Amino acid sequence: MATETRATTVDRGEILKRFLVTLVCMIFFQVVGLIVQVAMLFQYGYLLIAKKRSEPLRLLCNNLSQYGYRIMRYATLNDNRRPFPFAEFPKDEDCEPPVKQVQYR
Repeated sequence: MATETRATTVDRGEILKRFLVTLVCMIFFQVVGLIVQVAMLFQYGYLLIAKKRSEPLRLLCNNLSQYGYRIMRYATLNDNRRPFPFAEFPKDEDCEPPVKQVQYR
C-alpha cells in the first residue's frame, strides 16, 4: 500500500484557524461523549425496568454518534465540512438508521 504525502499551498494562518476550530470541536466531542455515556446508562436502566427501549433516546444517540463521527473526520483532516456549531447539526436523514431489532447475545 503506497502512501502519499502532499505539501499544502495554504498559508500558516489558515492552518492555525482550522486548528483552533478543531480545538473547539474537540471540546464538543468530549461533551457529546459524556452525554452518550449517560444516555446509555439510562437506556439500559429503562430497558431492564420496562423491558422496552426508549426510541426517542435511541434516535438522539444515533444523531450524536453521527455528530461525533463528523468531528473526528474533521479533526483528522479527512473531511473539510465543519461540524456543529460551525455548521448544521446532523439531521435524521444524514444518519444511518438504527437496526430494527437489537440482539442480546
